[in-house]
Amino acid sequence: MQLSQEQVRQFRTQGFLILDQLFSAEETEALQEAFRRDALVPGEQRVLESDGGEVRAVYASHVRQPEFAGLIRSPRVLDPVRQLLGGEAYIYQFKINAKPPFSGAGWSWHQDFAAWQMADGLEQPKLVNVGVFLDEVNEFNGPVIFCPGSHRDGLVKKTPAGGPAASEQHVDPEDIALTPADMTGLVDRHGLVSAKGAAGTVVLFDPEIVHGSAPNMAPYPRRLLIVTYNDVTNVPHPAVPRPEYVVGRDTAPLRTTDQEILPVMEVMA
Repeated sequence: MQLSQEQVRQFRTQGFLILDQLFSAEETEALQEAFRRDALVPGEQRVLESDGGEVRAVYASHVRQPEFAGLIRSPRVLDPVRQLLGGEAYIYQFKINAKPPFSGAGWSWHQDFAAWQMADGLEQPKLVNVGVFLDEVNEFNGPVIFCPGSHRDGLVKKTPAGGPAASEQHVDPEDIALTPADMTGLVDRHGLVSAKGAAGTVVLFDPEIVHGSAPNMAPYPRRLLIVTYNDVTNVPHPAVPRPEYVVGRDTAPLRTTDQEILPVMEVMA
C-alpha cells in the first residue's frame, strides 16, 4: 500500500492523516479480543487509572499477542510508514490507551517527541505514530484532538515539569503538558481538529504535533492502539535506558508479512 501524493502532502502540512476503516470489522474484533486478553496480564507494562481501578494503558502487546505481531508488519501500515520516513523502520513503542465508559481519563496537551527527547536522548523526530481505532471514536468518548500544523513550529516545551512524576511506569503527558498560554497561542494560529471514525480506522500523526484528549463521557469504550515507528538511523542514546516494554530494543528493520491479523499467527520475536 502506498499513500497518494495528496495524502503525503496532507500529512506533511497538517501533521496527521486519517485512513478510514483500513482494517475490517472481523480484524478489528480480533484486535479487541487480543487486547482483552492482554489487559489481564499482570506486570509493569499495565498502567492503571489514578484510582487503581480500570486499565489506562498497556505497553508492548505485540510481544505477547500474535494479532498485534501481525499488525505491526502489515503492509497496510508498514509501507506508508516507510514512505513517510523515506527509509526502514523498527518499533520504538507500542501501547494501547484505554478509556472505559464514563471513567476513562483524558490526556494533557503535549508533543510526543518532547518526552522521547528528554527521556531517551532521541536526536531527531524521524518517527511516525500509527493510531488504530479499536472502537468507533466520536465526539462523546474522548477522541484525540490535534492542533493541525503545530508540528511545523517544533518543540514548545523542552524541559519537564517540576515536581514528582505523574507515573513511575512511563512518561505521562502531564509531565510535559503545555500551559494554557502555550495552547492559546497555538490554537489561535492553527485551530483544533478531532480525529473520529469507525472502528478499524487508522490515523497517522507526526511526533511533534500538539495533541491531547478529554475524558470519556460516553457509555461505550474508546480504545486506541498507537504504534510508534522509528527510523533505523535514529536510535536513542539515553543516559539511563527506560524499560524495554516502554522503548523497544530491537532496532532491526521490520519486514512486511503476507499473513497479517487473521488467522492468528505465531508470535514473531
